[in-house]
Amino acid sequence: MTAQTASRPAGLQLVAPWGGTGWVTDLGGPVHWVDYGGPDQSDDPSAGVPVVMVHGLGGSHLNWVGIAPGIAKRHHVYAIDQAGFGLTPGTNRSTSVHANADLVARFVREVVGRPAVLVGNSMGGMVSLLMTSAHPELVEGLVLIDPSIPVPRQRPDLAVSGTFLLYATPFLGERYMELMTRRTSDRKRVQGVVNLCFADPERADPAVVDAGVVLAGERRTVPGQEAAFLGAARSLMKVLAAPRRYQSLIRSIDKPVLLVHGEKDRLVSIAAGRAVAADNPSWETMFLPGVGHTPQLEVPELVRERVIAWLGEHDFAPAPESTPRLATRTKTSRAPKPASTRRP
Repeated sequence: MTAQTASRPAGLQLVAPWGGTGWVTDLGGPVHWVDYGGPDQSDDPSAGVPVVMVHGLGGSHLNWVGIAPGIAKRHHVYAIDQAGFGLTPGTNRSTSVHANADLVARFVREVVGRPAVLVGNSMGGMVSLLMTSAHPELVEGLVLIDPSIPVPRQRPDLAVSGTFLLYATPFLGERYMELMTRRTSDRKRVQGVVNLCFADPERADPAVVDAGVVLAGERRTVPGQEAAFLGAARSLMKVLAAPRRYQSLIRSIDKPVLLVHGEKDRLVSIAAGRAVAADNPSWETMFLPGVGHTPQLEVPELVRERVIAWLGEHDFAPAPESTPRLATRTKTSRAPKPASTRRP
């Protein structure tokens, strides 16, 4: 079936400036997602494999506005809000990483309608790995951008580890989230996330920050958002607490993988990225000096061009001369050169 015949337009269209259209589809409850358009294999057999983008903990469909329009020149691109995040409510459904992996699988099966390349950041990388392990027939390849992966023993970032300890603790986590929601303005909350996830917060696109503030205000009206966040955070930490099992699952993935990792990531250290790359030598990698946890927002041009090249190298895209051209709006950022790239 086509997404449009089973869906309704979203009431809040935050990504319209970047060429996206928001939709809401019933997938065991309302699910918000964005369609960036692009060549469709249903109409054009030479079109590239569809691409589905999966945000991280506390993120949303807005996390992809820097790279999605450019990739949509050769691929039909979608961005989904996982249960409990963005404009997808978490009420009456689990927001765990496993439940969201099943939700993304259902989205690919029922909305996209054919196997896709998954692009996942942070928790979205973990969700993409879990989905690929459980539903390999729905996945053509993976792009993992600073994914949530086991971290080698090292001195932790005290602010980050302290916050996640609060999330993990019953009652304290709920109280902390309640206080943060009540006492912090929407703009301060968004800026706090930027400060945590960017190595250089000055690289943040003001238009994206403004859209995030509007989304934060909208989310204040959604019941149970704190519980949804904590449910996802605690399930993520539970997976990371069994590193051998998770590492075994990662090694079992038999798909092309591109790993992109910022060397200044405070949430998932570059040591973790290098370790998982060494453990999976068939993966291609791009390590970015001076970049934090969300490279697709901090240095979008650099990430976009590497992803487009990788998709072409693995025959996931048509030849450039046969590619329909769509209008796109991008922002120039001060992008550092990648530290390294590796191919099998």
